[in-house]
Amino acid sequence: MKRILSFVITISVLIFWSSCRKDFNFDPSTGNLEFSKDTVYLDTVFTNIGSSTYNLKVYNRSNNDIVIPTVRLGEGQASNYRLNVDGMSGKEFQNIELLAKDSMFIFIETTFDIQSVVAANNQFLYTDAIEFDSGSNLQKVELVTLVKDAVFIYPNRDAQGIVETLTFDADGDGMDNETTLQGRFLEDSELTFNNEKPYVIYGYAAVDEGKTLTINAGARVHFHANSGLLITNNASLKVNGQLSVDQELMENEVTFEGDRLEPLFENIPGQWGTIWLFSGSIDNQINYATIKNATVGILVENNQNAPIDKLTITNSQIYNSSNFGILGRATSITAENVVFNKAGQSAFAGTYGGKYNFTHCTIANYWTSSFRQFPALFLNNFIIEENNTTFTNDLIAANFNNCIIYGNDNPEFMLEEDNDAAFNFKFTNCLMRFQNTTNVPTGPNYDFTNTALYEEIILYQDPKFKDVSNNMMMICEDSPAISLGDSNVAMQVPNDILGENRLASPDAGSYQNTNCDD
Repeated sequence: MKRILSFVITISVLIFWSSCRKDFNFDPSTGNLEFSKDTVYLDTVFTNIGSSTYNLKVYNRSNNDIVIPTVRLGEGQASNYRLNVDGMSGKEFQNIELLAKDSMFIFIETTFDIQSVVAANNQFLYTDAIEFDSGSNLQKVELVTLVKDAVFIYPNRDAQGIVETLTFDADGDGMDNETTLQGRFLEDSELTFNNEKPYVIYGYAAVDEGKTLTINAGARVHFHANSGLLITNNASLKVNGQLSVDQELMENEVTFEGDRLEPLFENIPGQWGTIWLFSGSIDNQINYATIKNATVGILVENNQNAPIDKLTITNSQIYNSSNFGILGRATSITAENVVFNKAGQSAFAGTYGGKYNFTHCTIANYWTSSFRQFPALFLNNFIIEENNTTFTNDLIAANFNNCIIYGNDNPEFMLEEDNDAAFNFKFTNCLMRFQNTTNVPTGPNYDFTNTALYEEIILYQDPKFKDVSNNMMMICEDSPAISLGDSNVAMQVPNDILGENRLASPDAGSYQNTNCDD
């Protein structure tokens, strides 16, 4: 009986409420909509590559429920913009309802073919507008996008849609092997990159045996996700950047970064793969390059006894690598005036032995995006395979002269030695982060009184970088790195990365000190 009575009361309440409810009455809009912005800038996109999704918020500030008769793109169906209004996709919408004191989102995207217009300087400013209502109630929000033309390099697909993968001597046994790396080898006509148009690479653009990829001053190379460069056996990479007159524009440097040009992506790590100097590639040279937002900035493998070092890199910057700035494996690298910052593991790692000579380098790591396992600088002379078998290889040399090795962790260098192979290293005239605490490594390799290993070094004094969060790694006028460098060493690299002469009083690191208040 109680259950029946409860049911009857519930039904009566529902009937009473429904009889009192007024139906929603929507009045026509009167042109008094408000918007979160009067112009939506979709930033810069490459031709035929879709933009990110941008949003516009539309407000009904009135006390009345309204209906907007039309929401449309000014160019109608011919527009290269796309809208999503109230969950519906299209370019024109009818009778959009908006409750009193409520708001709604409109999402906007674009894809544009620059070949359809005459573009000046390989770029075109594309505009349209979102129109709300018409006649005397018409309101508009402008849409603006800068579209750039580019040279696109991407792998082919077969009739089944399978993407082409690279086949080359990946095992060093003289036999070509099909790999799982999506990409293709560059044609001879594609082996010179210049500054006329940016280059956009999908997959790995590979340089075939005996050939050289030359990238000239001012070139811009953009990589899609999981893409990069691959330099194979007896092939070479030559990056011929030059000192830029305007350091903000970097007009003469060569830039390697992802293919998303929106400001949101400007400093996001891991957007693309790596510049892979594969085993057997020879005499690779990089000068005045900025390498940013990669998984591994440069991966350098094997050939530690090559007559010419596997990689010579000078006057370059490597930032925002999700794993390593440079990862060397049993290889040979010469680095001068190279600046590192923000790597998810190490800024520079020389693993499984090798030969490394770094002069006037700033090896910093102020990574803040996650926990990192390794310090800014990591060296070892062994590898451990999956079956726990250890293989060793001589660390022939690891010399760091007039360098800064620092970051937001302690210590910022680690030396892991297996006694079954040589482990030769020395730090000279360097500012380094190593604070004696219970968590730091110990042993003879960390005997800072041993002048065969450490000479004229400073431990754990803040180098006073200008702005580590924005990768401005210049040292300020009160830095302890000032005049720390050895003059004889500086004669090998007489100018800093900005072209300033350092011979009179060389500072440690890649930069001579500057007034950080400027």
